[in-house]
Amino acid sequence: MSHDQLRPESLMMSYGYKPSLSEGAIKCPIFQTSTFVFSNAMEGKRFFEVAYGLREKEKDEELGLIYSRLNNPDLEILENRLCLWDGAEDCAVFESGMSAISTAMLEFMKPGDLLLYSKPVYGGTDHFINHFLKKLNIESVGFRAGETKEEIIQQIMNTGISDKLSMIHIETPANPTNAVIDIELCAEIKAHFNSEENPIVLSVDNTYMGPLWQHPLKHGADLVLYSATKYIGGHSDVIAGACLGSKELMGRVKGLRTFLGNMAGPWTGWLLMRSLETLKVRMDQQAVNAEQVAEFLNNHPRVEEVYYLGNTAKNGTDSDKEVLKRQYLSHGAMIAFDIEGGEAEAFQFLDRLNLIKLAVSLGGTESLAEHPQTMTHADVDPEDKKAMNITEKLIRLSIGVENYNDLIHDIEQALEQN
Repeated sequence: MSHDQLRPESLMMSYGYKPSLSEGAIKCPIFQTSTFVFSNAMEGKRFFEVAYGLREKEKDEELGLIYSRLNNPDLEILENRLCLWDGAEDCAVFESGMSAISTAMLEFMKPGDLLLYSKPVYGGTDHFINHFLKKLNIESVGFRAGETKEEIIQQIMNTGISDKLSMIHIETPANPTNAVIDIELCAEIKAHFNSEENPIVLSVDNTYMGPLWQHPLKHGADLVLYSATKYIGGHSDVIAGACLGSKELMGRVKGLRTFLGNMAGPWTGWLLMRSLETLKVRMDQQAVNAEQVAEFLNNHPRVEEVYYLGNTAKNGTDSDKEVLKRQYLSHGAMIAFDIEGGEAEAFQFLDRLNLIKLAVSLGGTESLAEHPQTMTHADVDPEDKKAMNITEKLIRLSIGVENYNDLIHDIEQALEQN
């Protein structure tokens, strides 16, 4: 049976690895080395020619190992396996999600350019866009879920520098509200402004859906980005990020990664390979658990609103329902909800949780709860937070793999009135 006949979850145990090259070890060893020995000087020359883009790799030529800032077996095998889920040509793994996002943005934008981005996005991304990029004279314009293509195009035109639009960055569903952004609509906006002289890159932060539940490249995205800390790592024990796309674009991303030096190390690569073996079973269970938790929250008198893709599928606008059906393969495992009251009531709920831990991050085997307004999104403009329903009463839940009855019991006791 060839690799082409196997599904990604079956290939996560072996794809890209030859046990014969590692003393027959069934699992890829940790190549904890900074540098690699060349067989001869000519081999070293040829390896560097490919590494620095001085020539294209010849057919059937094996990529050589040089130095772990450029390549490492753990990193290369991991990147090959990640490509399988998204159907990408190439992948670059980083030491954090933010390093993947920032490297991509720095590679495809320059001073004077314009960035279009969806709102809300992860708080770290929001800070990078609205504070750091402004230092580089890169302007940005944000849009929210529900705005039409015409409305977004008009916002871009209103900046007066629409001809400088060089990147569109979206996060869908949005963190923390699960707002749905249409990737194909964004691809149409890209096509409206794109030109040979001014090519535009569309990137999608797919962290909330992981590699399993949404495949942005199939809907017109050029790059897909992950905080691999989340579902890909899945055990809250590693920090990492990933960027995937075409060989052409990834060649540029990897080139900048080489000189910024923010590639993932061998230990990080090994941990992520370990986690990929159970990615599907973990995420499947998390989605099942989230459905049950959301149903409980929907019927609790102290819960005013539940932000969950399953609710969007039932009660959302016709447009959101259509996007949901076309774009997503699951309702995911992230839930946000408005508790009756405000910050005091939200904090009281969070402090009463026992099984569910009060911590940021998401996608791990354990369930987590946090308060976006004062934690992950504390730095977002107050007016933007208000407009996007990131209020004092909003609580975000990342649902893990525990027994969902135990999760519901924990939430129920934390919601009890004094």
